[in-house]
Amino acid sequence: MAAFTHAFDPTTLREYDIRGIVGKTLHGADAYAIGRAFGSVVAEKGGHVVAVGYDGRLSSPELEPELVRGLVESGMEVLRIGCGPTPMLYFAATILATDGGIMVTGSHNPPDYNGFKMVLANKPFFGKAILDIGSRAAAGLALPETAGSARTVDVMADYVGRLLSDWDGGDRLLKVVWDNGNGAAGEALQRLVGSLPGEHIVLNGEIDGRFPAHHPDPTVAKNLVQLIDEVRARGADLGIAFDGDADRIGAVDDQGNILAGDQLLVILARDVLRDRQGATIIADVKASQVLFDEVALAGGTPLMWKTGHSLIKAKMAEIGSPLAGEMSGHVFFADKWYGFDDALYAAVRLLGIVARMDVPLSAVRNALPHVLNTPELRFDCDDLRKFAVIEEVAARLKEAGATVSDIDGVRVTTPEGWWLLRASNTQAVLVARAEASTEAGLETLKQTLVTQLEASGLAAPDFSGDHAGH
Repeated sequence: MAAFTHAFDPTTLREYDIRGIVGKTLHGADAYAIGRAFGSVVAEKGGHVVAVGYDGRLSSPELEPELVRGLVESGMEVLRIGCGPTPMLYFAATILATDGGIMVTGSHNPPDYNGFKMVLANKPFFGKAILDIGSRAAAGLALPETAGSARTVDVMADYVGRLLSDWDGGDRLLKVVWDNGNGAAGEALQRLVGSLPGEHIVLNGEIDGRFPAHHPDPTVAKNLVQLIDEVRARGADLGIAFDGDADRIGAVDDQGNILAGDQLLVILARDVLRDRQGATIIADVKASQVLFDEVALAGGTPLMWKTGHSLIKAKMAEIGSPLAGEMSGHVFFADKWYGFDDALYAAVRLLGIVARMDVPLSAVRNALPHVLNTPELRFDCDDLRKFAVIEEVAARLKEAGATVSDIDGVRVTTPEGWWLLRASNTQAVLVARAEASTEAGLETLKQTLVTQLEASGLAAPDFSGDHAGH
């Protein structure tokens, strides 16, 4: 039989996953080809067992069988865990000791998108490894002598039971509002809150790939309006929100104020560091300086690292960090947990902390040092040009003697605060952010950023809807 060949739409092979618009750039044939190509990677490493899960998107039940068929025909033994959150797939791959795992998920993208997140030997599968999937399929994949098999494995009860096993909030009964956003956590969340102490109100609990209530991305403030209103109306202790596949968390305090990703990490880090003095806590380059200072004050070693959940996970495993997080709401616990990003698990740990507090969550948030910062500014820049711009800016800053971290783009520290310019790994955009302790300082930082962009021939980003206290 001739070798199977397949060409992916090049826009779908991204830094951290494979993702596209169903029926336009992503089809069932792509799912099958991913199964064949990923199966060949696993086989080359001597493995043969792959776990597969899928989210609640309308197209996921159509793509998952094609993915499974490709894996089976590549000789894999496929463990199908069904519909659920992405962290449940990571959990299955871990406890079932599989050689790989693939989640069919469009994450927080619009309803017409879908994609595939992969792990190989419980390690992130990203970057060149994803491009290799495309290369393998294009070059041709021969069938092994014997096909594999597929069977259904129910891990939901074990997953939720494991989440509950780390509840450490004592007997205090919290009132918690949850917004599932009609995402894939639906069933797991219902089981979880059914066994947690306290009163739990679940909004948009039904899994619905049309996302009728609002878009499932908790980092966008307008998507949290329903949650905030409900927390205030019910006098709840806090609110929790998830993205579409529940690997990212959003949180609001008892007053309905949004906790940014770095503020949430401060609260989680303080708790972890009580028993792990000196441990390294990792956050991405977009995080506030307040986070890094607070980690140090709590007896930890703060580490600034590259943005990107796969990059953070890999660094965390490399150095043995017990906790890491990103501004985007990915939170990674290796303290009692397995090192992958799991919004349900992060929620259980956060609830435990709040239940043990003798003050409301808002008091903790309000006690953090107050700074002013821009939102994450994203502006178009050609894919080839974006990295060159960063190099040009870095060279000028170096020549000027500026204090620069070049871990991921350029993060410049000045007496006023700091500003960041980096190239997105997933889109043809540059990303900028600035933070200062005063209005005047923030304006100075923004002007410095604009000057650097103009020197590279780029217009100033749109600062409208600009800064807020943080």
